[in-house]
Amino acid sequence: MTLAATPSAPPRGPMTGLAAQLLLLAALAVTLGLTPAGLAAGVIYGLVLCILLAAGLSRAGMVRMGPANVVTFSRAILVGGVTALVVTSFSHPISIPALVAIAGVALALDGVDGQVARRTGNTTVLGARFDMEIDAFLILVLSVYAGDRFGWWTVALGAYRYVFVAASWAAPWLNAALPHRFSRKVVAALQGIVLALVTANLLPHYLAFAALVAALASLTWSFGRDTLWLYRASRVRAAARERWSATPPQPVLAA
Repeated sequence: MTLAATPSAPPRGPMTGLAAQLLLLAALAVTLGLTPAGLAAGVIYGLVLCILLAAGLSRAGMVRMGPANVVTFSRAILVGGVTALVVTSFSHPISIPALVAIAGVALALDGVDGQVARRTGNTTVLGARFDMEIDAFLILVLSVYAGDRFGWWTVALGAYRYVFVAASWAAPWLNAALPHRFSRKVVAALQGIVLALVTANLLPHYLAFAALVAALASLTWSFGRDTLWLYRASRVRAAARERWSATPPQPVLAA
């Protein structure tokens, strides 16, 4: 796969990835019978994905995607297939094993891109954001699939991230950096595990329902704790600015 680009030309990785996305969708359409709506959803997803990635690479001044971003992009292409299958499921039966297999590989590869980035010395802000957004969208799509059987409240599992982002537009203090917490990763991983089990029909209905409730409760706790921390941090910064403006530093006079 050629990912190089000249300084005056956009990276070709996103275009190569778009071709791979269309090939995957075509294969799913032929073998699993995607509906027109499902196929359209997959194509739109692929187009938006590649446009946003190309724009991100351009803003970052990157002419190569790098090995870690290639892994993340591969996951993103699989998520496009999951999206097409879930939209198809709204009006047509789909192959659950195929959906679980594609989503399972995408979930299993989570973390591989981070390891590749660290081992190759290619850790970037763009790569971390790309990985996070793909994770969030996959959880959203799987939560929509679960909603068809357990009630649309399950969509909250995938919508939390986007509600938080929307809230940050009105409250910029939500954009501040958060301290590292291992528990946040555990909660994020729990969402994927629970949704994968529910999608695969591996749990009795009552256990699946309870697992979804537990996942939502843990996610609410995690977002609530982070929001409270960010609010308190914003108040501390505001108080510091007030003290600074009330007692500005005195000029130092030369001897």
